[in-house]
Amino acid sequence: QVQLVESGGGLVQAGGSLRLSCVASGRTFSTNAMAWFRQAPGKDREFVAAIGWRWSGTGTGTDYSDSVKGRFTISRDNAKNTVYLQMNSLKPEDTAVYYCAAKSGAILSGSEMYPYWGQGTQVTVSS
Repeated sequence: QVQLVESGGGLVQAGGSLRLSCVASGRTFSTNAMAWFRQAPGKDREFVAAIGWRWSGTGTGTDYSDSVKGRFTISRDNAKNTVYLQMNSLKPEDTAVYYCAAKSGAILSGSEMYPYWGQGTQVTVSS
């Protein structure tokens, strides 16, 4: 079992920044692929970004949705069992509940492939 707890959400103006954190406990964090998803009211949950356990601190071993590429950065600190999502140049359409998810093996963008989920953190971007 893996337990995930997100934090860092809030209200920000368009163009602003937020950093989300997700702390994992339970099963060994360092060998898990980690991802962020989001769900806006009335919409399906969508993939935001993912990072593999082989991530070396550079851009390799990560994946992003086209809608956030160039604005969001995912990273992880295995020593702290934490994955981060740095969100810059935020837009009103980024408003959603953001969820952290974990799985073993390779990173994937399908939410159905992730068995472990956090409770979510609300991000609201005002225009």
